[in-house]
Amino acid sequence: MDIDEKGYLTVSNTTDYDVIIIGSGPGGYVTAIRSAQLGLKTAIVEREHLGGICLNWGCIPTKALLRSSEIYHYMQNASDYGLSAGKPGFDAKAIVERSRGVSGQLNAGVNGLLKKNKVDVIWGEAKISKPGEVVVSETSKKAMEPQHKVPRGVKEPGTYTSKHIIVATGARPRVIPGIEPDGKFIWTYFEAMVPEKMPKSLVVMGSGAIGMEFASFYHTMGADVTVVELLPKILPVEDEEISAHAKKRFEKAGMRILTGAKVAKVEKKSAGIIASVELEDGSKEDISAEKLISAVGVQGNIENLGLDELSVKTDRGVISADGFGRTSVEGIYAIGDVAGPPMLAHKAEHEGVICVEKIAGLDAHPLDKSKIPGCTYCHPQIASVGMTEKAAKEAGHEVKVGKFPFIGNGKAIALGEADGMVKTVFDAKTGQLLGAHMIGAEVTELIQGYVVAMNLETTEEDLMHTVFPHPTLSEMMHESVLDAYDRVIHM
Repeated sequence: MDIDEKGYLTVSNTTDYDVIIIGSGPGGYVTAIRSAQLGLKTAIVEREHLGGICLNWGCIPTKALLRSSEIYHYMQNASDYGLSAGKPGFDAKAIVERSRGVSGQLNAGVNGLLKKNKVDVIWGEAKISKPGEVVVSETSKKAMEPQHKVPRGVKEPGTYTSKHIIVATGARPRVIPGIEPDGKFIWTYFEAMVPEKMPKSLVVMGSGAIGMEFASFYHTMGADVTVVELLPKILPVEDEEISAHAKKRFEKAGMRILTGAKVAKVEKKSAGIIASVELEDGSKEDISAEKLISAVGVQGNIENLGLDELSVKTDRGVISADGFGRTSVEGIYAIGDVAGPPMLAHKAEHEGVICVEKIAGLDAHPLDKSKIPGCTYCHPQIASVGMTEKAAKEAGHEVKVGKFPFIGNGKAIALGEADGMVKTVFDAKTGQLLGAHMIGAEVTELIQGYVVAMNLETTEEDLMHTVFPHPTLSEMMHESVLDAYDRVIHM
């Protein structure tokens, strides 16, 4: 393999690989790198942009947007810290440009990592024609960002053979019939990420992580936001107490939250939309807004891959795969969002590593999905791992529950972030940590402490005897454990 005068990779004429990965999102490119590290001849097929949705239109650019809104929030409240900075303002175009720039930088980084690890990049659309064979055609997609340099495929579209084919094609926004996104009035996260100007009002349909992050961003930037959630609580996968605390915080900040409600239809007008909402009590309400963001989940990208023709088993819009990524057809694997929930980038990465290590003959172990953390980067942040209190009880555990509020932590008070809580759930008989749930400042950075503890099968005694540094927010993690066993100090 060589590099031409323009810095692009060139390879020999062989089309045989040990592993071909379809899709270069977090799952795909990490799997490719690990595959190459294991000495397997590896290629990755990508049709649109290296890094996938997460890097280009999801995890990373949304965090850049939320960082801008966080700083704007602090500017607006500078007097709380004894500071003055005049009347704060913002430039919507500059905010979006910064977000896209962050994405572009990382996109180029993925390209560099693949080159470094000698992974061949094939630019085009892949279809599995038969086990062991992938046909790559010219892509019908254009690079969605001009600053994201499209790597020239190291091979022209054609037929490639591989002993192992890993599908890592990710997912896309789920569409509700009758409320299809139009890019103008009804947005998915794609359009919500690149507004030409900040809307003054919007309806967010769905209150999962994507919905609440955008609701939080636009509300902080001054929009009148209404969130409509079909289920009885927002952030449905979270512990009930955390969800209730979040709802209270959002409403206190001025956001309107409608749970047990459904957007029945959306009428488009010249100045925006009218959302007809069926409320929990059976009544109806029309809500006018400039935009509606549809955030009702995602569905796997399983179409046009040749899966049906090969009888690869799917279930509810995703590919069925075992703990090693193996599908119903030998030699074909699936990882990440396309292989089902939880649809998280870090889950995809670990699934891919496990899959390719199993292919290489290593003593791999299936991923324990019960120990995968989830994070929502709204204000306040929310993070969790393991079972909720309700789920633990339903599973037959006798539980001990500990809680500690941010108001009892010196660092939280000093930060001006004294509203939040940490909650831990233990098995009363064994002391096993079953779950941990947090809401408040920087909890997305704190949750990994509990994740490590759960993976090491740490008991309450281990955690109680661990020394946490002072003054830090992490001390609340310690206090929550102590509270579960009636030993809490600062409450």
